This record gives sequence, C-alpha cells and structure tokens, in this order.
Amino acid sequence: MSLIDFLLNLAGLLLWLNWRTLPFDPLSKATPATLIGTLRRAGPSRYERWHFATVMGALLLLRAGFYRLIGPAVDWTGTLNLVATQLVFRSDSFSLMLLYSMLSFGRLLGIFILWLLLLSVLAPGSSGHPHLLRMERAHLGFIVGWPVWGKLLLPFLASWVLWWLGSWPLAWSGLMPRPVSETSRLAQSALVGLSTYFAWQYLIIALLAVYGLHSYLYFGRHGFWNFVDETARRLLVPLRSLRVGKVDFAPLAGIALVCLFAQFAEHGVRSPTQFDLNGKPEVPAWEIPGLRGLYERASR
Repeated sequence: MSLIDFLLNLAGLLLWLNWRTLPFDPLSKATPATLIGTLRRAGPSRYERWHFATVMGALLLLRAGFYRLIGPAVDWTGTLNLVATQLVFRSDSFSLMLLYSMLSFGRLLGIFILWLLLLSVLAPGSSGHPHLLRMERAHLGFIVGWPVWGKLLLPFLASWVLWWLGSWPLAWSGLMPRPVSETSRLAQSALVGLSTYFAWQYLIIALLAVYGLHSYLYFGRHGFWNFVDETARRLLVPLRSLRVGKVDFAPLAGIALVCLFAQFAEHGVRSPTQFDLNGKPEVPAWEIPGLRGLYERASR
C-alpha cells in the first residue's frame, strides 16, 4: 500500500506540473515567424489547464475511496511522516482517508517545491538551464529573486506558521494530542519547521552521487551534466581538499556526512546502552535529543 500511495502521489505531481507549467510552454505562444513556431499544432491543443486540475482532483478523491475500501481489509493505516512527529489516519473512515490523500500529496508537492528552492540557491539563474528556470518561476514566483538568506529562512518560517495554524483542527479531530500550553504549541511548530530542511537531503545525495559518477564516466555534452557539475561543486566547496590525484573522495564524503547528520539530527545521540545485573537497560549516561525527542518533550 505504501508503494501504491507513492506512485499515486507521483502521478498527482505530474498532473500538477502540467497544470502549472502549461502557460510557460514556449510552443503554446510561439508564432509562425520563428523556427519554433513551425512546430505548433495545426489545430487547437487538445488539453487545457482545467483538464489537468480536474483529473488531479479526481485522483485524490477516488484514491481516498480506494484506501477506505482496501485499507481495513489489509490492516493498513495512512502515516504521514513529518520527521519531528507523524500523523496516523485510520483507514475505516472516508473523511480521514480523504484528508490523508490531500495531505500526503501536499507533502510530496512541498518536497518538490523545497527542491526547487534549494536549486535556486545553489544555481542562481539555473546555470543556463531554461527548463528548470521556467519551473522555478512557475512554482516560486517572485521568491526566485529573493536573497539567499531569505530563501534559506523561508522553509522554517512557512512550516512554523502552517503547523501552528493546522495544529488547532488536527488536535480537535484527534489526529494529534492537544498541546498542553501555547508555549508547547509554538515549540512544536518550530520543530516541525526545522524538519522541513530534511527534504533537501535526498536532492543533495542525488546530486553528489550523479556528480561522482559523472567524474569517471562520460555521458556526453548535454547541458544537464554541466548543471549537475556546477551545483555539486558548490556543495562540495568545504570538502575540496579531499581530492587526491585523480581520485576525488569529496562526493562520497559529502553523502556520508549528509546521511550521518540527518540520522543524528532526527534521532539524536546517546551513550552506549548499559545493562544492570538483571539484564535491564540502564538510563543513558548522556544524551543529545534529536528532533523527535525534542518534540516529545515539548508535548509534555
């Protein structure tokens, strides 16, 4: 079910991209006086923006009914992992499955937009890659022109506000415990805001992996490879001394550092577990809590 849910979210994302980027399609506005204008269809386009929006809405609605029908039979519950915490949706309620369907898709869409935001920081002007630049303008709008510090701070502030607002209906519906105080609600919102940066780890790992592979294998002169190389080099500036001769250890070291930091930041670090004479685990001598641990403490 988790795989089916991911594939349906991916299908929804593709529909969203078509809906958002259709006005930016150069073929739709080209004139016969240009070379690209000769590629226009003789007749009107078969698809309008509302077609993609309608199909996307139908997908979210129909899969909620599918989850309601299949979920209880296979003992499945919808889980929305937000790093600091998670929301669990019972599959025996259509209203909860509909809410899960929308929030699950919204989470994937949010990750995609966060990736575009990071790329706009690492590759200003998209390094001559026009398709990515159109994608950034379609989803980020005027934010593309913001300074770097503003782009880096935006995910935290936006998620903080969204979770603070969403915590009221979520607590009322029983999807999350009611915060014990307003200070607790603000702390929880701040921790969820910090969790949004974890979405960048997958993009960074992918960029470094492709860059490391391209360093030893020639894939041609496509602009995509130049874009990956330039972006990865900016990420690896602190590790550029790890190149020994023709062997560059920086991409591998960068991937390892990202994975370790994400693991420790999410789950924290504690001293090795010690056991008493009865074989029961003792309290750790020291512990640095991660986001999950901090969220649990803020909820008490």
